[in-house]
Amino acid sequence: MKEISMASTLTNFQVEILKGIPENFPSKKVYPKTGNPAPKRKDILSKEEKKLAVQNALRYFPKDWHAELAKEFASELISYGRIYMHRFKPEYQMYARPISEYPAKTKQAAAIMLMIQNNLDPAVAQHPEELITYGGNGAVFQNWAQYLLTMKYLAEMTEEQTLHIYSGHPMGLFPSSKEAPRVIVTNGMMIPNYSKPDDWEKFNALGVTQYGQMTAGSYMYIGPQGIVHGTAITVMNAFRKVLKKDETPNGRVFLTAGLGGMSGAQPKAGNIAGCITVCAEVNPEAAKKRHQQGWVDELLTDLSGLVERTKKAIDKKEVVSLAYVGNIVEVWEQFYEEGIFIHLGSDQTSLHNPWAGGYYPVGLSFEKANEMMAENPSEFKKQVQESLRRQINAINKHTAKGTYFFDYGNAFLLEVSRAGGNVMAKNNIDFRYPSYVQDILGPMCFDYGFGPFRWVCTSGNPKDLQKTDAIALKIMQQIKAEAPEEIQQQMQDNITWISEAEQNQLVVGSQARILYADAEGRSKIAEAFNNAIANGEITAPVVLGRDHHDVSGTDSPFRETSNIYDGSKFTADMAIHNVIGDSFRGATWVSIHNGGGVGWGEVINGGFGMVLDGSEEASRRLKSMLFYDVNNGISRRSWARNKEALFAIKREMKRTPNLKVTLPHLVESDILDHLFDA
Repeated sequence: MKEISMASTLTNFQVEILKGIPENFPSKKVYPKTGNPAPKRKDILSKEEKKLAVQNALRYFPKDWHAELAKEFASELISYGRIYMHRFKPEYQMYARPISEYPAKTKQAAAIMLMIQNNLDPAVAQHPEELITYGGNGAVFQNWAQYLLTMKYLAEMTEEQTLHIYSGHPMGLFPSSKEAPRVIVTNGMMIPNYSKPDDWEKFNALGVTQYGQMTAGSYMYIGPQGIVHGTAITVMNAFRKVLKKDETPNGRVFLTAGLGGMSGAQPKAGNIAGCITVCAEVNPEAAKKRHQQGWVDELLTDLSGLVERTKKAIDKKEVVSLAYVGNIVEVWEQFYEEGIFIHLGSDQTSLHNPWAGGYYPVGLSFEKANEMMAENPSEFKKQVQESLRRQINAINKHTAKGTYFFDYGNAFLLEVSRAGGNVMAKNNIDFRYPSYVQDILGPMCFDYGFGPFRWVCTSGNPKDLQKTDAIALKIMQQIKAEAPEEIQQQMQDNITWISEAEQNQLVVGSQARILYADAEGRSKIAEAFNNAIANGEITAPVVLGRDHHDVSGTDSPFRETSNIYDGSKFTADMAIHNVIGDSFRGATWVSIHNGGGVGWGEVINGGFGMVLDGSEEASRRLKSMLFYDVNNGISRRSWARNKEALFAIKREMKRTPNLKVTLPHLVESDILDHLFDA
């Protein structure tokens, strides 16, 4: 990509990007009343802290603007609980443009600009006005000034500079080298004693940290597709656990909740798995958005109508997804009263954020709940916990009849336990229901090295995406032909997925795809992409990445590492090593976050982005980085004595003589049985 000089003919969009913070004071904008605004945040700052928050916000702007902006930012803080700097939101449309349209000196920087805009696209983002991509609080930036500065820095960046971003704030461009990452991102990295939920509320309101979720703050979110593949795999394998070999999911019910960001993938995944999906969502705008995008088949607002429609679908053995605009607690209770048998049950509300819009109590309208959340947070918390107790009581009645319920990694069981709900196992240590990672994704995928590899075609051309699909399918078929029996099912599920991906209409925003693959699959697919770019079959660079919800990227005791049983699941060494290791092995950008998925203070997660441009350098980087990114996690899982991971790492060491991993010596249980008897 050639540098765009100021003498070139620039588009209005390019001119605006290069300005950064505008030279002239922009007019105040009217905050939109339509769309899907973020809920008002808790009023948690003292008077002096509110002054500090305004002071912090004003440092982005010239002193001449301070008097007027101080009043405006104070008003935003009072009205929304945050200073978003809405006056400075750009006038241009926010979406992933073809990479050639970005003013940049490097392809890597232009690709990152594309990914940032995709994460803020209203078709992709949950609360785009507030720069929140998904999960209720998963932010790309804290405010619009940070966005403007970051895009300007990326436009100016050379291949010997690195942009360092502190929780959305672009600290600046620092001299580095061509081998270094172009961007380093951290989000919410708190001193451990300041990592409680109210700490996020306070320090985010002060404008000094943010919750990046997993892929929001690392610019790698690709819409609900980013989770639909993993959700489809989870639902398919959950049905395999409860059905006989000759039975299909057709006409059988999967009941869950959430249609916001990541949870919006559930109905589409249910259709792919071939069942009846019933998904409750309290936010009408979120439900309508998913219906308009084709991610859910039918919307229903009446509970009795939902009951009748579900019964009809069961009788006709339909494959259909039904969204109920209402509270999930009512559905669990009513389905029990009506005798509707639920084969699979789960929940994907944003319970990592239970007191600020992640979960809504039964008995209150969406609007009334939002009012209570801001004006009477203690009563809101009380009602949320009462709803959680009601919900688990209803779930327990269904599971007593044979329903298979699993925690979907959203901290549902954790928050139910904190609310005093009947969710503990007999030993009063474990939960009575498993995490889906414990039962399904951990042993079946992560321990073998399979996880959510993803890519984005920066041309914006659907034909390039079709080409990548075909390349990935061919590679997976070749690998399957030589793969051992232990991973044949995983290979076939992924071959089926990629062969049907286009017809399932998964794209929202950028031309992106996700595919569960192991290190071998990721490296071979990436190398084939790079070759196709070099010979012109693919017309522009491809961005590689993954969900942080992966083999290696995340230390999360209630989700990603919930099937680690050696006592180390509360440690976070793996995620830190992954980000450091990826950074010097060729990643274009890396990110490390506190929070994400299960909550602030409950998880450390990291990710990467890598730009393939058809060069020999890209080929070298992808082989080194993708290999480590996966096998670091398999190594940790094998050291925890997970048998599938032991199989996978031993197999990898045979193929890669330069890999030498410390393996555990397994201990016979009878040696330990009576060691500490009284």
